[in-house]
Amino acid sequence: MLNRAIQLFPLWTLLLSTVAYLTPEHFTPFKSAIIPLLTVIMLSMGLTLTWSDFNKVMQAPKAILLGVLLQYLVMPVVALIIVFMLKLDDSFSLGMILVGCVAGGTASNVMCFLAKGDVALSITMTAISTLLGVLITPFLISLYAQQLVDIPTQAMILNLLKIVLAPVVLGLLINTFLQNQVAKVHRILPLVSMFAIVSIIAIIVALNKSHITAVGPIILIAVIMHNGIGLLSGYWVARWCGFGEEICRTIAFEVGLQNSGLAVALAMKFFSPAAAIAGTLFSIWHNISGSMLASYWSKRRVKAQEEDQATSTECARLPD
Repeated sequence: MLNRAIQLFPLWTLLLSTVAYLTPEHFTPFKSAIIPLLTVIMLSMGLTLTWSDFNKVMQAPKAILLGVLLQYLVMPVVALIIVFMLKLDDSFSLGMILVGCVAGGTASNVMCFLAKGDVALSITMTAISTLLGVLITPFLISLYAQQLVDIPTQAMILNLLKIVLAPVVLGLLINTFLQNQVAKVHRILPLVSMFAIVSIIAIIVALNKSHITAVGPIILIAVIMHNGIGLLSGYWVARWCGFGEEICRTIAFEVGLQNSGLAVALAMKFFSPAAAIAGTLFSIWHNISGSMLASYWSKRRVKAQEEDQATSTECARLPD
């Protein structure tokens, strides 16, 4: 039942976003809850981590290095290219760049699980890119968006320390010293994260109703392109580097599914509601595209296993 609720993540996102768009007055008063909700997501991630998870860095350093490099090289550059291709105005351009410069999102872990990828590797990659992002994200935003608006790099780093690094480390420490107690709530942590993400998206949709209505489909097109290129580049570059199917799927989700909630929070904190639209639409779309891709890959895995079993059965019937 719990897993089914989590698998319907995109549906809840669409439903609550639609409600928020139609009745924004019920959601706009919760504007100040965006950053606390993001902190809850980061804390939940920390509670799922143990120190042994970071052994993955030693066990699969090439996969993790490739995922992090693609995360912070491909996604910001692709965002910048799309901005110039579609000739977006400054606010929407800034929003796209913010999405491109943040770390991979926790949604990648859920999609990786559904797609039969390497979940432990996915969690480790998300944690590492998130921790590195405390310093890398402000630097990249300053590099790519300085011409659009003045970037408060130092203030951004301090905020990322508070809303990203601190709760992740706190969750990790709690899980280390209170492992038995945390184990009792482990199953509901993805549900907590999902609720927080869906709530953030709904609040931003409500705050940006007029902007979303005015902007038309152009930002959605930009978001779909950005997400699609991230998923494709993550998968195929990993393929070209010789990694197995599970790791290729894992890297694809890690690169293509961004921490758009963080992009939204940064936009609201330092820039404007209009700059948060790209992150909002990305949050909705990447859960839809990720779920569809996870479902496709999951079925392919099942089909391949059935074919292998059928082949094994036929071989067993053959005379020696």
